[in-house]
Amino acid sequence: MGFIDFLRLPEAASIQNLDAPEATLLHRKVIRSKAFLRSLYADFYNMMAAEVADFKLKTCVELGSGGGFFKDVMPSVITSDVLPLPDVDLCFSGLSLPFSDASVDAFFMMDVFHHVPDSMAFLKEMDRCLKPGGQIVMIEPANTWWGRLIYQNFHHEPFDPSGDWTLPPGGPLSTANGALPWIVFKRDSELYRNEFPHVEIRKITYLAPFRYLISGGLTLRQLLPGFMYQPVKWVESLLAPLRGWLGLFMLISLKK
Repeated sequence: MGFIDFLRLPEAASIQNLDAPEATLLHRKVIRSKAFLRSLYADFYNMMAAEVADFKLKTCVELGSGGGFFKDVMPSVITSDVLPLPDVDLCFSGLSLPFSDASVDAFFMMDVFHHVPDSMAFLKEMDRCLKPGGQIVMIEPANTWWGRLIYQNFHHEPFDPSGDWTLPPGGPLSTANGALPWIVFKRDSELYRNEFPHVEIRKITYLAPFRYLISGGLTLRQLLPGFMYQPVKWVESLLAPLRGWLGLFMLISLKK
């Protein structure tokens, strides 16, 4: 048995179908039970919420809520998912949003964009629904030197920086390209600006080179005790100048 197999969570090994609601419910349980992972999600949620001023007074929608807990940070948010899940407000596809034109102040996503099969259609739908001044805020995998090393060698999802804006047919979670957000908002930024000249790329910030790995993610055991989360976060802050090479995630903030 290899080292990775030794670290694998027994419950993760029982997942037969990533696209089944039961898999997401198991992920929800894992996120809440692991101190590093729950703290990282909380930090990410707070960072996303901080991008939208006065969010309590606005119509905010989380797309792909899945196993997360964004509602704990932003109680007023409308949660949603493509899968029928308990405790999620709405169920729909991101390619057909059930909102009127110019009715939404902000869309939030965490690790969702790189699963969407048609990025162009998805962005057009969000653009349609956004009010003037509305925002799209997401946290996604980063195509840095460190990110490529990890995602292409130690992660189950494809990570292909040479891909295009679409994904092959498949399930909502089992089909992915982790490099898709980088493709759309960095590599093809000129194409993006031509297609969406009124939805500005305001910010791309690289994040968290080590905390997610130490957490073990959704499938592996946590590598350090929970009380080490803040010291590791402090070490990451010292490495901030190198996040363009070491970031494992990126926060992408768009504004109409």
